[in-house]
Amino acid sequence: MDRLVYVQNHIPSDLKDRVFVIGVLSEPEKLRSNINKSFEEIGDTLAQDCPENQNELWGHELLKHNKAELARIVPSLKQFLFN
Repeated sequence: MDRLVYVQNHIPSDLKDRVFVIGVLSEPEKLRSNINKSFEEIGDTLAQDCPENQNELWGHELLKHNKAELARIVPSLKQFLFN
């Protein structure tokens, strides 16, 4: 989580409401090996689950910390990104 705080502290205040920070809690390789999918498959699954508010993969131990950011992302981007 220290990396997340570091990144958030470097986002200019006038952009904070338009910048979204999501990621794996530890290392992406751990997630890939844990669920036995390629990074591309993981990205596709997460992108498909996002607008549908499905939390199967987003609820994974290494991703569930993104919940607050997802709550901001979906309403902000759904109209043009997830059509």
